[in-house]
Amino acid sequence: MAKIAVDVVLLPSDEMTDRAIEANAELVEKFGREIVLNKENCLPHISLAMGCIVERDIASIEKVLESVAKESPLGDLKVIGIRTSTNAKGEQVSVFEIAKTRELQSLHEKVMKKVTPYFSYDVTSDMVYGDEEVAQTSLLWIKNYPEKASFANFLPHITIGYGKIAGQSFPIEFAVSKLALCHLGNHCTCRKILTSIDL
Repeated sequence: MAKIAVDVVLLPSDEMTDRAIEANAELVEKFGREIVLNKENCLPHISLAMGCIVERDIASIEKVLESVAKESPLGDLKVIGIRTSTNAKGEQVSVFEIAKTRELQSLHEKVMKKVTPYFSYDVTSDMVYGDEEVAQTSLLWIKNYPEKASFANFLPHITIGYGKIAGQSFPIEFAVSKLALCHLGNHCTCRKILTSIDL
């Protein structure tokens, strides 16, 4: 059975999605088209858990996410600024940094614990959505997610894209619309919703 690279994510409201797409368009113009956010097949998102799954487990994971969504009311979230960091290849990446509320941290930890039986981290390029050459930085991020980006190291954010951006005003309060399981594309983009739960 085929294995695929996936991301359990929160999808923001339409309004916040539009803001992320606008900010991304500014970066695309200046720094290139590696990440071009849109509402169809490259969705702005907040990652909660990343890894590889066997495709037949999608239905089981959907049940897990349904139960987590029911018992984890989230409330509104808040973008508190832009964080620009440098990836393993030395490229600058800008994200909307999101305030880490107790509810958001708790949701992340619940998701991580409950998907552990289904997730592995032996990622290879063919598990990633699409047919473009997959950046080594993408594979490293997926492989190292539990160690580098979860639990105490969880930093909630919406990736805007490569390069540095300014001229935004904060804070921005927003709601989330769905908890979703997505097939990951190059640069850890959310390319295809495999299943989702309305929040």
